Amino acid sequence: MNRERLLQILLAPHISEKSTASADDFGQHVFRVLPDATKREIKGAVEDLFKVKVESVNVVSVKGKRKRHGKQAGSRNDWKKAYVRLESGHDIRFTGAE
Repeated sequence: MNRERLLQILLAPHISEKSTASADDFGQHVFRVLPDATKREIKGAVEDLFKVKVESVNVVSVKGKRKRHGKQAGSRNDWKKAYVRLESGHDIRFTGAE
């Protein structure tokens, strides 16, 4: 796979209560990814950037919320997130604390 493409796949870690609990309980980490990213690309990007082994990848397309500003109706952008399960013995720490 193209290394430049792999570096662009992961946009940011998605930090929330649900994603933190998922990481603690199941060894899964949640990332915001490009809308056209495939599971294979996401797996390759995580393994390359963090030097870990990925067991599986699940992908969810999130619809943007509908918002109003007075009479103006609009919506936020759609986006995609990936649940990445790591093999046992591997971990990613975003806080920098050991």
